[in-house]
Amino acid sequence: MKPGDLELKVTRNAKTLRELTLEKLRDAILAFRFQPGERLVERTLCDQLGVSRTVVREVLRHLEAEGLVETIQNQGPAVARPNPADADQIYEIRALLEAEAAGACAEKASPADVARLSATIDAIQEAFAAADPQGVLKGTSQFYEILFTVAGKSVAWSVVGSLNARINHLRSITIATPGRSRAADVEMRDIVAAIERRDVDGARRASTAHVRAVAELARKFLSTAG
Repeated sequence: MKPGDLELKVTRNAKTLRELTLEKLRDAILAFRFQPGERLVERTLCDQLGVSRTVVREVLRHLEAEGLVETIQNQGPAVARPNPADADQIYEIRALLEAEAAGACAEKASPADVARLSATIDAIQEAFAAADPQGVLKGTSQFYEILFTVAGKSVAWSVVGSLNARINHLRSITIATPGRSRAADVEMRDIVAAIERRDVDGARRASTAHVRAVAELARKFLSTAG
């Protein structure tokens, strides 16, 4: 240890006010409490969130970097409207990376790994049944984190992570589609079944089919959204 290293070490046992505010506002956007295109007025947000304007501004800048907020000329910040062309690219990236991860997972997964994936799908279905969209988003993110981790695809997972807010924004749209709970259950269990039987190509195909299904749902919604 070099002299002075101890003084530079940061110790934090709890989330900062900024982090808590960021989570609250992000969750509100993903839950469509604020609609796409809706203005985000700093003074109103300060009152709603109970924080200073400085914190609100920092959080809005962060959400803009994530793609959830956009600055409209002469109006200020607003909830970003998902762009159909951007959405198509995001689903293309997902299809490629998730298929490779699923294939690698089929080669490497242990029975315990398969059990964890299955348990996560169970949790997602419980969240669907409880009308808990945040629980669905959380469970789905956990499913893919396990998938990529077991596959040994840490760099690919970091790429997915950089798009996580945009992915979840689109996911919030698709999980609200009638009948999506049942379809998602079938699609995700197909992936896990292929992984369990060590069917590399089958896992890739099931993963690709899942992404294509949700991409089509998002495409239909975005083509009709005002």
